[in-house]
Amino acid sequence: MDQQIVRIAQLEIDPEQLQAYLGFLKEEIEAPIRLEPGVIMLHATARKDAPHLIQLLEVYASPAAYEAHIASPHFLKYKTGTMAMVRALELIEVDPILLAAKPTA
Repeated sequence: MDQQIVRIAQLEIDPEQLQAYLGFLKEEIEAPIRLEPGVIMLHATARKDAPHLIQLLEVYASPAAYEAHIASPHFLKYKTGTMAMVRALELIEVDPILLAAKPTA
């Protein structure tokens, strides 16, 4: 687990472009989970009181898996397509204490 990359991305999205952004985000989460074995987890949440404030929890198997992800066509499409929608982005490297989830049925 030492080599995993775990981070939280905090984004502020232009509220007028939020629906368009969410379309890009949905595609950007679904594609790597389906296509990239090194992408372990991508979870997105929005604040109830400010839905344009988005948090992503990202877990990659290794630095190489992360590098492959950010070079992928779907990530580049997301990055280019949302560039004007994102007002602020903070990437926070974190050390996981415990990541747990029940399997979905």
